[in-house]
Amino acid sequence: MRTPEPELKIRRALISVSDKRGITDLAKGLAEFGVEIISTGGTYAALNEAGIAVKQVSEITGFPEILDGRVKTLHPNIHAALLAVLDNPKHVQQLNEHQISPIDLLVVNLYPFEETISKENVRLEDAIEQIDIGGPAMVRAGAKNYRHTAVVVNPYRYGILLEEMREHNGAVSAQTRFDLASEAFAHTAQYDALVSSYLAAFKPQHDLPEKLVISYRKAMPLRYGENPHQSAALYGEFDKHFQKLHGKELSFNNILDINAAAMLCAEFDEPTAVIIKHNNPCGVGSGDILSQAYQKALETDKKSAFGGIVCVNKPLDLATAEMLNELFLEVIIAPEYMPRVLDLLTRKKDRRLMLQSANLRKLNDYDIRAVAGGVLMQEPDKHRIYPDQLKTVTKRKPMDDEMQALLFAWKVAKHVKSNAIVYARGDRTLGIGAGQMSRVDSSRIAALKAQDADLDLRGSAVASDAFFPFADGLLEAVKVGATAVIQPGGSVRDEEVIKAADENNVAMVFTGIRHFRH
Repeated sequence: MRTPEPELKIRRALISVSDKRGITDLAKGLAEFGVEIISTGGTYAALNEAGIAVKQVSEITGFPEILDGRVKTLHPNIHAALLAVLDNPKHVQQLNEHQISPIDLLVVNLYPFEETISKENVRLEDAIEQIDIGGPAMVRAGAKNYRHTAVVVNPYRYGILLEEMREHNGAVSAQTRFDLASEAFAHTAQYDALVSSYLAAFKPQHDLPEKLVISYRKAMPLRYGENPHQSAALYGEFDKHFQKLHGKELSFNNILDINAAAMLCAEFDEPTAVIIKHNNPCGVGSGDILSQAYQKALETDKKSAFGGIVCVNKPLDLATAEMLNELFLEVIIAPEYMPRVLDLLTRKKDRRLMLQSANLRKLNDYDIRAVAGGVLMQEPDKHRIYPDQLKTVTKRKPMDDEMQALLFAWKVAKHVKSNAIVYARGDRTLGIGAGQMSRVDSSRIAALKAQDADLDLRGSAVASDAFFPFADGLLEAVKVGATAVIQPGGSVRDEEVIKAADENNVAMVFTGIRHFRH
C-alpha cells in the first residue's frame, strides 16, 4: 500500500499576478505564518505599498528584469526551486550546491490575453504582447511538482488556502495540492487554446485547423440535460449574448431553442416573430409592426405554439407583449423591451425573459457536434439567397408575389430539421413539415398542419431544403394549391420533377444550394 503523502508546510511563496484582486489579503495572511514572499513588477509594487515584506525576483535570480519584462522569472533559481523533488537526496544536494531554496507556494495568474482580444479593433501586435511566457512556464513547473509545490491560479482559492493553512498550522494537504495542480493545468491549457484560436482566425476562412483546440469556461451548471438523468452545464459566452432578465433558470433544452429561434429571426430585417418548439419553427411571420408579425406566426400552428419560445427582432412593444401574455410561453427573446413591457411580462414568475445583445450574423463560431470518439466540425450555414441567384427551370416564371413568398419560405426551410417542407406567403408561414424520413411525408404533414390551422394553401409557395428525388413531393404541393416551388435541384430525376411542374402550371426555381439540417 502506498504511503499517504504528507502535508506541505508553506515557508516560501512566489506571487506574480495580473489580476490583483485579493492579493494583498492573501499576502498578509501568508505573512502571519512567517512565509517569505517573492514577487515581480507590478505585484511587488502593490505588496510593498501595502506594507508587506516582499523580495523582488531579481534578488533571487541575481539578474534584472529585461526586455520590457518579457524575461524575469525564466531562471534556474526559480524553476529549480519549483521543480525540485524534496525527497530525492540528489535534488536536495544540487539545491544546496547552488544555494537555491525551494518555493513551496506559487501564486500566478496570467497576462490578460482574453480581456485584450475582446476589445474592439485590437491590433495583432497588442494581442501578441499579452501572450504570457514566464507565467505558464512557472505554473506548469509547480503543478508538475505538486507533491512539493502548491500552485494557485484562481483568486477564489485564496481564502480557502488560508483557511486550510490555519487549520493545519501553516500546511497544505496532499489532496489540496493535487486539486490545485489539476486546476493549474486546466488554466494554462485554456490560455494556450485562446491564443491558438485567436491566431487561427487570421488564416483563410475555409482552412479548418489540423488540430482542433476548444476552450470554454463553464458559464453555469444546468439542473440536467435533455432528460433528468443526464448531467449538463453551459460553457462559453452564451450569457454575454443572451441576458436573462426574469424567470426560472434556463434548461439545456431552453438554451438550444433560444439559439434556434434567434438564428432564424436573424434572417429577417423587417419586423419578424419566430415561434420555436423542440428546435423547429412552428410559425414565422413578418409585418409592418411586431404585433402583426406575431399574429401571423401564431396562426401557423397555435396548438404547437403552447409552451414554445418566441423571438422577435425589434424592440418588444406593449401591444405585442399583451398578445404574448395570453399564451403560455417558456421563453421570450427580444433585443429591447419597451417601457411597461417588463412590468406586464414579469407578472408570470416562471416565464423566462431574455435580452439578446448580439447580432448573430456576425458571430463566426464553427458548428461542432459530438460523435463517438470525436467531433464533427463545419462552418455555420450562413448562406443567403437573392433573387438574381435563382434559376427558373419551368416554362412559367414566378410572379412578384410568388417570388417574395419563395424567398420567405426558403429562409425558414434553412432552419427546419430535414427533410423540410415549408408552405408560405410573402410574409408568413402556412405549414411546416419537419424531420421526416421521406420528403413526400414532409409535404403531406406541412399541408395537414395548414389544414388544421384553417389556412388556405391555394396560391402559396413551397420550399424544400433539398431536391425532390421524385415528382411525388411536388405533386403533393400541387394537390393542395401551391403554385410556386423553390428547391436546390440536382436530382437525377430533375427533368421528371420539372415536367410535373410544367404540366400543372407551377413556377419552379433552383437555388443550387441545399440546407440540410440534421
